[in-house]
This record gives sequence, C-alpha cells and structure tokens, in this order.
Amino acid sequence: MSVPQPPAQPADRSSSSATDVTPVLALKELVARLHREQNKIQDLLSSLGFALRSFNNLNQFLELIPMMATRVTDADGGALFLFKPNGQVRLERLYCQDSRQRKNIRQALEAATRFVTASLTTAQIVSTPAAALDDQASRQLGPEIQLFGTSIIVKHTERGRLYVFSGDPDYSWTETRQKLVRLVADQTAVAIENDELTVELRKKERLDRELEIGAEIQLRLLPRQCPTIPGVSLAARCQPANRVGGDYYDFIPVNHPQNLASSKGEPASQWGIVIGDVMGKGVPAGLIMTMTRGMLRTEALNEHSPARILQHLNRVMYADLENSHRFVTLFYSEYEPQMRKLTYSNAAHNPPLMWQAATKSVKRLDTLGMLIGLDAQSHYEDAQVQLEPGDTIIYYTDGFTDAANQSGDRFDEENLIHDFNWACRHCPGPQAILDYLFAQVQKFIGSANQNKDDMTLVVMQVNK
Repeated sequence: MSVPQPPAQPADRSSSSATDVTPVLALKELVARLHREQNKIQDLLSSLGFALRSFNNLNQFLELIPMMATRVTDADGGALFLFKPNGQVRLERLYCQDSRQRKNIRQALEAATRFVTASLTTAQIVSTPAAALDDQASRQLGPEIQLFGTSIIVKHTERGRLYVFSGDPDYSWTETRQKLVRLVADQTAVAIENDELTVELRKKERLDRELEIGAEIQLRLLPRQCPTIPGVSLAARCQPANRVGGDYYDFIPVNHPQNLASSKGEPASQWGIVIGDVMGKGVPAGLIMTMTRGMLRTEALNEHSPARILQHLNRVMYADLENSHRFVTLFYSEYEPQMRKLTYSNAAHNPPLMWQAATKSVKRLDTLGMLIGLDAQSHYEDAQVQLEPGDTIIYYTDGFTDAANQSGDRFDEENLIHDFNWACRHCPGPQAILDYLFAQVQKFIGSANQNKDDMTLVVMQVNK
C-alpha cells in the first residue's frame, strides 16, 4: 500500500524577488537624483539669466558668479579674476562654502595674483597671463585642491578667468561640469560687455548734450537777424554740417571815437561785414570760431583799415592757432552807407562775388593775404569798390563750391557764378537770391544727400 505523498510546496521566491526589486529602486533613485540635479541647475542658471537682465550694477552681478559656478558643479568654491587694461590681474570675487578654508584660499589666490602681476610688469611671463595664472593658482592651492578654470572672452579679448575648486579627492571634472562653468563664464562676459556698452552710451549721451549746448551757444553768437543798414538789404544763413560748425559771419557796427552815434541809439556810421571759415569741423572748429569772433569785434573798434585789422588779428591769434594746427580764412569788409563804398581785405577766404547791375556781370572781390594763424608776420592788402543801386554781393564759404554729388563732381565757383548771375536777374531781393542758391546746391548734390561741410551765405544788395 502506497503512502500518499504531501503536495509539493511552491518554491521560495523571496530571495529572487528581492534581487529583482533592488536594481529597479536604484535606477528610480538615480533618475530622481538626476532630475533633481537638472532642476537645480536650470533654476540656478535661470536665476543667473534673470540677474543679468535685471541688475544695473555690474558689481552686484559679479558677486553672484563664483557662487553660481560653485553650486551648479557641486564644488567647494569659486573665484573670479579680471584682467585690467593696465596689465594688473585682480581677484575680483571669491566664494567658499567652508568658512574655515576661505581665509587660506584667499591668501593662496592673492599670492598667485601678486606673482602674475609682478611678472607681467617685468615682462618675465612668456606665456599668456591666463596660463601663468592657472599655473600659480594650482601651485599656491596645493595638490589636494582640484582646480578648473575657463576664460571670460569679451569681443575676442580674454578679460578674465573663472575658477571652480574642490578638496574632495573623489571629485572629478566631468564634461558636464566643465560646460556649466563655461556657460557661467559666458554670462559673465555678456554682463561685462553690456556694462561697457552702457558706459559708452552714457558718455555719448553726455557728449550729445554738450554738443547741443555748444550748438546753442554758437547759434546765439551768430546774428539772430540782419541789421538795418541804410540803403541796402541783407539776407544770411549758416547751415552747419554738424551740430557745431566752423563757419562764421557777422555784422559789426563800426563807430570810431570821433563818431559815437550808435552809442546814443542812432544808426552806425559804417558797418563791418565779415565771413570766415575755420579749417575742420565740430567742437574744436566751433571753439576757434568763437574766439575769432570775440577778437575781431574788439579789433574792429580800433579805427583801423580792414587790412590792419586782419594783421593785428593774425598776430594775436597766431600762437593759439599754431598749437591747435588749425587755421582761419577770413574776409573782412566795411561799408559806408552815405558813400556806398565798400573797403575790404581778404585772408585767403573765398572771394565774395559782386554782380554789377549796370553791366549785368559778376566780378570777384579779392586781395592778397595769408590764412590767419599761418605766419605771424603776414601782411594784408586793402581794396575798395564803389557800389551802385542794384549791385549785389554774396559772401560765401567753401561749403558751397566744394559740395559734391554722388559722382564726386564739385559744385565749384563756375556753377555758383552762373546761378548767382541768374538769381540777380530774376529773384526779387536778397532773401530770394539766398533761397535760390541754397536750393541749387542741394539739387546738385541730390535731395537724399547732405553736404559734408558747413555752408554759409550772406547776400547784400544796394537798394534801387
């Protein structure tokens, strides 16, 4: 009789089950840890980007850099070095999580900085400052500190180094960590460049404001309107190429000591009419123009002929103009309304053009004379012309004759004479002549183009 056997017991699966679950849990933990690290890195970099957009102070932003680089790489600390234009290497910011090590770390890095700066000053470094700093920082920190550094590049120039360090012997500089440090360094470079652009923009805004003030002052120095001179009509316009120009014109009431009529509110006995041009443009030319105006107005009251006035002006201004390497062309004339006589002298300026109503022809008013400021011993000549009713004179600067079109052709004196001749025959007065001549020059150079030089024109016509 067979004995019945007990039913077979199921195999014990507890050990194999535990073996299967452990890798799964470990994998899940690894994925979760990587996810947390990824979120932490994204949050830190997002904070850095927000700071880059929000901070107006570069120093505040730089304060974050070593800390951010440390946290995204799980290192012990970070250091930011900047290279100054004078060759100095400076430890700009330091971050160290262990406050007990911070002092030693700072001393080591500052020692490296002093060595590199001194070596640069004495030209002992053969390699680049960055390579020398890498070497010295590693030496000073010692072999127990693992160091990684990357460059801060601004406009293709290395402007500093960002270091991250760790004392953990198991710490390794993985490719990911290196990329993160470089990313933080790139953000630092953007911040430095933005700050420099902001500084330049502020300088430009300040310069623009100064130019506006200079242009306003210069505009006030030029005659606001043409004076009333018995027997003649006047029109004038100065059109600077820049906000501040070197062209100058003026109407000066000349009353010699024996005739002080204008001081009593009566019309001047005669008038100085002047036009000038400082070589160059912009603020320097404007300053010289202002100086010329003041000195000429003083000289014009000394009861001298136009030639003597230019001679005195040249001697007074010679030293200042010689040092500035700039010169002034000037045409000075004095008109006597009762005699209808114009006395003049030229210091190498474009000779004014005179249209004679009787002959319907144009002549140049010119005398020999050098530029103001070129030679202290220059001599100038006087000349006179008798004006008749209908006679018209234009004083102009070389911005008219030198105006060029897109092909490079200049307007030149021949075209100006032609248009001036036509205007005197057809335009009803000085203002119409002035407007016509400006329009002809603009038409010549093209409506879309702007003249590169200042243009000034004064029109004087003897009443019929």
